[in-house]
Amino acid sequence: MDNLKITVFQGYLFWENADKNLQNISLRLSNIREKTDLIVLPEMFNTGFTMNVEPLAEEMEGKTMQWMAATAKKFDCVITGSLIIKEDGKYYNRLIWMRPDGSHEHYDKRHLFALGKEHEKFTAGNKRLIVELKGWNVCPMICYDLRFPVWQRNVNGEYDLLLIVANWPERRALHWRTLIPARAVENQSYVVAVNRVGHDGNEVYHSGDSTCIDPNGKVIYYKRDEEDLYTFTIAAIELEKTRRALPFLKDADSFTIN
Repeated sequence: MDNLKITVFQGYLFWENADKNLQNISLRLSNIREKTDLIVLPEMFNTGFTMNVEPLAEEMEGKTMQWMAATAKKFDCVITGSLIIKEDGKYYNRLIWMRPDGSHEHYDKRHLFALGKEHEKFTAGNKRLIVELKGWNVCPMICYDLRFPVWQRNVNGEYDLLLIVANWPERRALHWRTLIPARAVENQSYVVAVNRVGHDGNEVYHSGDSTCIDPNGKVIYYKRDEEDLYTFTIAAIELEKTRRALPFLKDADSFTIN
């Protein structure tokens, strides 16, 4: 495993305006001044977290997918974030893992946020995604998934980086700041969690609190309230040292998820 350079964008999202969001993100990303391996955007980065799915959903060949492919190619890196996808008559809150060669994989949000009636509009995913990047195994998930440790459990040490993209409101920011370090420590994994900032179309405020936590619970990056584009490096040697010194993943309970 090589060290992994990650660029996170904690962005203000323009409500239900994909063109304006893609334009703004492109402008912000133009400030990247160093080679990066991965660009991480928030949940529903092109619309904000909305249940107005019918007019805003895109096909897998739509403009946002085309933008992601072009952006990944431009920066010669992977870019990821979630958007509303329509497929076979169903709607998904779908995270896209877009590579610079245009190939991609996806993860459909497993835990739909019933408090926001997400379950009434979207179809839940039923499988995790593990992707490889520079020798790292990465497990990407979406927002509400953070509350479900069984779903995020690092079974047999299958991932090295847990990635969470979100539209997590400030009123529950304490939960966000508590659960992310817990996931890092209990799974002996880096956790990178990227949230949005600002008020959405329902006047819900998001404070960001985007962060990177190492396997020992140490904060590598943290930003609150402001739009922020930041690049940092996570070190393979720290992951290896932690797992070697405290090999408790091997003592974890065995179980399967149906």
